[in-house]
Amino acid sequence: MTEPVKLLLMFVNETDTWNDAPLYHAIVQRLRHLQIAGATAQAGVLGFGRHMRLHHKGLFGIADDRAVTIMAVDDEAKIRAALPELRDMVREGLMLLVDAELVAYQPPRA
Repeated sequence: MTEPVKLLLMFVNETDTWNDAPLYHAIVQRLRHLQIAGATAQAGVLGFGRHMRLHHKGLFGIADDRAVTIMAVDDEAKIRAALPELRDMVREGLMLLVDAELVAYQPPRA
């Protein structure tokens, strides 16, 4: 991975699906298949979106449709090449592509 680096942020609902699997899982798997440098999915503790409805942990810590943020990083060409397919997968949500500065990158040792 070399400069310039892009950070792709995707915000989806925890209950969204793709081919009977959680959407966030399908996206991370697809990014891995496309050999994107790295991707992580994280569940939100509290948040809201376009509908202004709060998403949070409910009774006994059970989610009531929390937001999941998927972050992916790689060089601009690889991220942009993945965008059309990712747009097809995300039927409702938010996707942001932002410039990032590569501060450190330690590839695995052989």
